[in-house]
Amino acid sequence: MNKKEQFHNPDAILDVYEKPPLGQGVLLSLQHMFAMFGSTVLVPILIGISPSIALLSSGVGTLVHMLCTHFKIPAYLGSSFAFVATMQALMKTDGYPAVAQGAIAAGLVYVIVSIVIAKIGSGWVNKVLPPIVVGPIIIVIGLSLATTAANDAMLNNQKYDLTYFGVAIFTLVMTLIFQMCFKGFTSLISIMLGIVCGYVLSCILGIVDFSGVAKAAWFSIPALDVPGISYHFKWYPAAILTMAPIAFVTMTEHMGHIMVLNSLTKRDFFKNPGLHRTMLGDGLSTIIAGFIGGPPTTSYGENIGVLAMTKVHSVWVLAGAAFFAILFSFIGKVAAVIESIPMPVIGGISFLLFGTIASNGLKIIVDNKIDFGEKRNMLIASVILVIGIGGAYLQLGSFQLTSVALSTIMGMLLNWILPKEAASEKALEEKKYKEKEQKYFN
Repeated sequence: MNKKEQFHNPDAILDVYEKPPLGQGVLLSLQHMFAMFGSTVLVPILIGISPSIALLSSGVGTLVHMLCTHFKIPAYLGSSFAFVATMQALMKTDGYPAVAQGAIAAGLVYVIVSIVIAKIGSGWVNKVLPPIVVGPIIIVIGLSLATTAANDAMLNNQKYDLTYFGVAIFTLVMTLIFQMCFKGFTSLISIMLGIVCGYVLSCILGIVDFSGVAKAAWFSIPALDVPGISYHFKWYPAAILTMAPIAFVTMTEHMGHIMVLNSLTKRDFFKNPGLHRTMLGDGLSTIIAGFIGGPPTTSYGENIGVLAMTKVHSVWVLAGAAFFAILFSFIGKVAAVIESIPMPVIGGISFLLFGTIASNGLKIIVDNKIDFGEKRNMLIASVILVIGIGGAYLQLGSFQLTSVALSTIMGMLLNWILPKEAASEKALEEKKYKEKEQKYFN
């Protein structure tokens, strides 16, 4: 444990700086890699680039983020979905070189914002994001992904499949059994064991596609796309103008994830190591991804869900997951086996992971004794929850403000604009005061 770190979270099984034994650490790290794998490789598949390069960039990006934050934040960075629609359009017109330039531009926006925050400080964060805003936003971060989890669990080629749903529920139930009925290390790796059980059942039912495993080479270098080496440099102003502003959207989601981690670890990462460092880490990760051929990266809710469930918050475990992501990007067979995990298995696990994130938002509300008898609190929470969970978004040309980002901004604005008391509440208080005064004088 770091000597400079005096605080120890009593709720954690392994706190941020604590290192697990090697054998246990390997399994805990693999569990995190399984949790993020499906989403991380799905982004490159959607835009038409190699999944192995996305694995490589996510692993390298996570380690860079840890370096920037002095290994104080247990976060994993994977492929960002916020850029998918724009990247798909750019791939059809100018190809990956345009995507790379847009990704680098988005990363530079992060770096510039981090420099600004370093100069002005982050004391404003707690003022614009009090518990009444933070709690509902964290609920939104978890529940906005609920539809994705449900679709993964139920749909086979966009059609309802009872077999798929059965596999998802079986995976969920097995994970719950390992979590609740076992103790010690078995309980800590309940997510990975649940995935293994779901995968075995999927193999028995014949819904696992092994064709990718057969084709994959044992060893292969990821398909790097490096500017000046893989392709000639050329300016793509349209890519820069469309992708760079999306960085402001992912920044709000990034801050939301930091809030969840603050709640889980009982720390304030906005102050130590500082929001400027977390922003810098995200920015550099995305810049590196653009330079080697990967998609932009962002912190992952799936891994935060694993942290919440297992209470293992060790940065060593997350660093191990990054190491395995890099390693498996070079081992084609292993990556293909993990890639063959059916979506209902991922969906079954996601029911638990995303719900756990939302539950932590409820915990913040309860712990801070937020009074929903006050109109102000009720109105702020109501707007955040419905916009965020409902999936409302703001579209301006090719620029889209996602439901999570929009609900966050709305929450901050309402917290700033709304008075401490509604006029009707003031009137009621005045009436009660007058009645007491009248009673006293009578």
